[in-house]
Amino acid sequence: MLISVIIPHFNQPDHLRTGLERLRDQKGCTAEVEVIVVDNGSRALPTEICAAFGATLLTEASQGPGPARNTGAASARGDVLAFIDADCHAHPDWLATIQSAFHDPATQIIGGDVRVGYADPGRPTFLEPYEAIYSYRNEEHIRDGFSGTGNLATRPTVLAHVGPFAGIGVAEDRDWGLRAGALGYGIRYVPGMIVYHPARKSMSELTQKWDRHIAHDFALFQKKPLGWLRWVARAVAVAGSPLFEVPTILRSNRVTGARERALALACLIRIRAYRGAAMIRFMANRTAHADRIDWRR
Repeated sequence: MLISVIIPHFNQPDHLRTGLERLRDQKGCTAEVEVIVVDNGSRALPTEICAAFGATLLTEASQGPGPARNTGAASARGDVLAFIDADCHAHPDWLATIQSAFHDPATQIIGGDVRVGYADPGRPTFLEPYEAIYSYRNEEHIRDGFSGTGNLATRPTVLAHVGPFAGIGVAEDRDWGLRAGALGYGIRYVPGMIVYHPARKSMSELTQKWDRHIAHDFALFQKKPLGWLRWVARAVAVAGSPLFEVPTILRSNRVTGARERALALACLIRIRAYRGAAMIRFMANRTAHADRIDWRR
């Protein structure tokens, strides 16, 4: 078996270096592995970093992680295509878990657990406990029919049948997963397939993420009956939802201690209030759509 690991990259050389180190240090994987990094317009190509770890470096001019993944997949030689993001770091058993899953010929698409890695586990930031609970909930996404593409593996034949990942105008992971499901492919959640994603460093980074999601979701709501009315109702519900999330925060095993839970709740209140207001603003000013879905801002 040959596993092709495909990594889209944009201006994250330090994360990329760490990610390649973690891939080099994988345990228990007996398959052959090739690593393909696809740069998407960085200020400087990560040529030396890729060379140091024996990774193939390609470029893709079309903006977005989807086109970058497509370019990597087109040149991959593997029996399995494994996708991870440049700022994600694989658990030491990540490749071995993928190899084991695809020994079963019935396996078509798998997605794994995405966890937040604290920069300093003893001193969580304001954002880290919130993101540990509420960001990257890939098990829930898979129940909804798609996996985040930062921790996804499939066979080349499946990708060829489903078609390429979409460009920047849509949520490419959800779009691809739902297209795969419509064609009868099942996506299986594999809890031991773990990657770690750093929490965002500032509230502005988090709000930019939600701006993109709001833009994508609004495009879908416009097509539904009474779409605008339902959009307003959803905005109000989002802003008022933190009260109902207290049990989730208290029970979560992704945070520990009262301080982390208090930080998670405080950040949740702030971000849900932002999302509700941003949804109303976006509906009133749809001309901002192009800027809000720019993944490289």
